[in-house]
Amino acid sequence: MHPEGPGSDDTAVSRWFGPAFAHLHPQLQALHRRGGTLQGPLAIRFGRGPAGVVGRRLARKLGIPADGAAHRLHVAIHHADGLLHWDRRFDDGARFVSTFRPYGHWPDGGWIEETGAVALRLQVDVVDGGWQWRCIGAQLGRWPVPLWLLPRTRAGKRVEAGDYRFDVSIALPLLGEVLGYGGLLRAADGDQ
Repeated sequence: MHPEGPGSDDTAVSRWFGPAFAHLHPQLQALHRRGGTLQGPLAIRFGRGPAGVVGRRLARKLGIPADGAAHRLHVAIHHADGLLHWDRRFDDGARFVSTFRPYGHWPDGGWIEETGAVALRLQVDVVDGGWQWRCIGAQLGRWPVPLWLLPRTRAGKRVEAGDYRFDVSIALPLLGEVLGYGGLLRAADGDQ
């Protein structure tokens, strides 16, 4: 059993990366050792025409605002029971909660992100000290979803001028990007 929680440097993320944990930017290392809360302005993007219609429907299902107004993202990140937990909230709306369960070790292992009935198999690329998710499979309930049916997703975080740059993009064949969001988030006081 590995201790996790406030004050523990031994987390699911640090164990999964092993010595390669040092490749992450020091602020990302600290965030994934101690957890923290990030918040800031958010830009939400939708495709044009039919892609925009699909993107807005998807946004509503995920609890993401489906209008073109300015928004804020609040992300609480912590570790418990060998899992990485992300609790996202757009403005004062509903929470969008994901748990990430590691398997194997970097660079060949990955993470299972579970959000409701959907489970995504993800691998991680470290690019310039940042963290990029790469989807390699999915399951809906008990049923595997063929990779060719999955939307193309890009998601990642990196440190930029002392803050955290997040970007997520979801694209479908023939339609291109249907939904994307990103912003420069700042650690809440005491979480840096």
